[in-house]
Amino acid sequence: MTGLGRFWQRVTDGMELNQLWKEFRADARSSYGLYSREVDAAQRPGTSKGRHAFHVARQFFWAVIEKLTPARRLLLLAALVLLLFPNGAGVSYSNGHSNVQVGGFDGAFWGGLLLLLLLVLEIGDRVVMKRDLQIAKEIQTWLLPGSAPEVPGLEIAFATRPANTVAGDYYDVFARAAESGESDRFVIAVADVAGKSVPAAMLMATFQASLKTLARTPGSLADLVGRMNTYACSNSQNGRRFTTAFIAEYEPRSRSLTYVNAGHNPPMLRRRSGAVERLTMGGVPIGIVDGAPYEAVTVTLEAGDWLVIFTDGVTEAENVRAAEYGEARLAGVVNTNVGLAPAAMLAMIMQDVDVFVGDAPQHDDVTLLLVKAV
Repeated sequence: MTGLGRFWQRVTDGMELNQLWKEFRADARSSYGLYSREVDAAQRPGTSKGRHAFHVARQFFWAVIEKLTPARRLLLLAALVLLLFPNGAGVSYSNGHSNVQVGGFDGAFWGGLLLLLLLVLEIGDRVVMKRDLQIAKEIQTWLLPGSAPEVPGLEIAFATRPANTVAGDYYDVFARAAESGESDRFVIAVADVAGKSVPAAMLMATFQASLKTLARTPGSLADLVGRMNTYACSNSQNGRRFTTAFIAEYEPRSRSLTYVNAGHNPPMLRRRSGAVERLTMGGVPIGIVDGAPYEAVTVTLEAGDWLVIFTDGVTEAENVRAAEYGEARLAGVVNTNVGLAPAAMLAMIMQDVDVFVGDAPQHDDVTLLLVKAV
């Protein structure tokens, strides 16, 4: 490989041009979305198109510049002034043969240099933030199970795909000692914290800790969810930081699944016969109303039954035409592939979501947990 080839490889990380273009488009959409939220693009009555365009451009300018620190705002303004007015005064004299310019000021050069300095400072912040987010991602990976435990009578597979570096979705399967101490039950949980990225990830960690801690104490599943809600309400900023959750308890000996749906997308229970039940009963999302009642319902799983638990990032995934993936398409994939193992079914669904979404950016965390009774 030539020196130029090595340089190109290092700059692009080996990505093809179409991949680079796709990444650029995704970055451009994300950045525009960040700034455009603060821009009122509606044209006021009686305002000319030119004045309206100037008004929108001014709002966008302030939306960009206010993201910088005050010192960097001045740096950017100085660079823009130098680029817009690049010619500086100088002194000229004649030596009898030619005119010589002395002391000329190249504003374009210095403006470009200031922009480069600003870029270096912003990259420094981004590198530090990226490092911190990577650490947060590693911690979050430790909180989530790498593989499902062995549960008698069940085959389980799960996967998550965060919209950002860290996610607000949670899933878990773990043993819970029965009150009699004679046998273990298994908790199956999927939750979706309101919001995305770091704030949602922090609340997800709190949700995980409270579930694992309270599950060790005696009590019914409804009592467990009620205690989690009480704790969450003390840290939910008056209900603004809530969590939808589906929490179930499986008892292998009786093959019974007791569940509480706390405002979550109703999971699909596809019976071996092809009939589909929606697990809707439970109560309000966790963290909204302190003391809210929760109802637990029990169903029996028979060999060949499928339980599909998902977050809204799956069914609300959008393609470039802003059409949603939808529950009907998800159910169609499940019905077509009921003979597969959960891991293969999981891969099939995720692939179908990718095909549907295409080049559209991912707006929400995607989480799936599949259970097959055997």
